[in-house]
Amino acid sequence: MDWTPLLLSAKLALLTTLLIPVAAAPLAYVLAFFRFPGKSVLDAFVTLPMVLPPTVLGFGLLIIFGPQACLGGAWEGLFGERLVFSFAGVLIASLIFNLPFAVQPMRASFEKLDSRLLESSAILGLSRTAAFFRVVLPNCLGGLAAASILVFAHSLGEFGVILMVGGSIPGETKVASIAIFEAVEALRYEDAFRMSALLVPVSFVVLLIINKINARKP
Repeated sequence: MDWTPLLLSAKLALLTTLLIPVAAAPLAYVLAFFRFPGKSVLDAFVTLPMVLPPTVLGFGLLIIFGPQACLGGAWEGLFGERLVFSFAGVLIASLIFNLPFAVQPMRASFEKLDSRLLESSAILGLSRTAAFFRVVLPNCLGGLAAASILVFAHSLGEFGVILMVGGSIPGETKVASIAIFEAVEALRYEDAFRMSALLVPVSFVVLLIINKINARKP
């Protein structure tokens, strides 16, 4: 069995998990505690990848990442390589696709935070940015961990968006879900079964960890 797609999936899931809090945590903080015109529009825009069919989202990203589009053209100008059908493009697509799956649990965790802590931080003169780093994040580590683990598992099995943006380039964009699909298409059921059998226990362990974290919440 070729282990490369599994290792590539693990690499994609790990990098997505490490990078997504940078965008998801501030967005969740803003949506949880700030009131401003257009908040419902921002909320819907952030959640959109969760409800769109993956192939639709993937096709949209394929167009945006293309060399004729602003983002794809700027990327090619900066790094000298195309964003589509590359691991970098797959990683950015994974971050966009997983954003609502990180923002929603983080937001729920932030909203459960005792409001007296934020009131005390305001009385002590902390800015909202300082309160985010010194009060909100330290008191919501369980929610952040659960969101990150959920994103890891979700990234590990993503198929439609990755296939549209990255295609199936061995060693570059051919992740485990695509390799399983191709094995089934080629009637290599034994290979498909082996790869699937490795992903099932990983997903099961992830769910156990999330349940443990949620059980510890007050």
